Amino acid sequence: MSEEQETRGLNRTLLGKLIVIAILMFGFAYALNPFYRQICEALGLNVLTQQDGTVALDQNTQVDKSRDVVIEFDGNAQGPWRFRPTVNTMTVHPGELNTVMYEVVNTQNREMNAQAIPSYAPQNAMQHFKKVECFCFKQQTLKPNEARQMPVVFFIDPKLPRDVKTITLSYTFFEVGGGLVKTAANESAGNGTAKR
Repeated sequence: MSEEQETRGLNRTLLGKLIVIAILMFGFAYALNPFYRQICEALGLNVLTQQDGTVALDQNTQVDKSRDVVIEFDGNAQGPWRFRPTVNTMTVHPGELNTVMYEVVNTQNREMNAQAIPSYAPQNAMQHFKKVECFCFKQQTLKPNEARQMPVVFFIDPKLPRDVKTITLSYTFFEVGGGLVKTAANESAGNGTAKR
């Protein structure tokens, strides 16, 4: 038997062993899922199925389903764009996670940087309005004629006083360091020159 034939024989043997190992690994991984589920159910950890076989969904026990709070949304544009919430009101339960979208359209043929500043009514509701995600956390850069929907993910703290039934969230969206600021600076410089 030549050296070349011996090498081919060894390669075939190695290939066969690798295929068997790959099949065994796949079988082990496939069998691990039911095995893991059985151990979790026996120990009462991370139970995914109930006794009747239906999927158990975790309930958020901090949601106060006995109360409804109406959230009103408002948007004010201080600049050359359209800015508004996609819904005007939403009824929520304290502790429940909610999302509202705001839409902004840059009507200019230039890129603009903008920032949103929130305000709340009544004023004491501000400390109970908890934002998880908000476009107001950072400046937004809008390309020429760009339209964008931006989320606000929030929940109302269950400690909100019971007499507060309605909260208004209002954003003022204004340009930062752009044409409006430069125009105001140019006008004040022009006024200073005219006075001389």
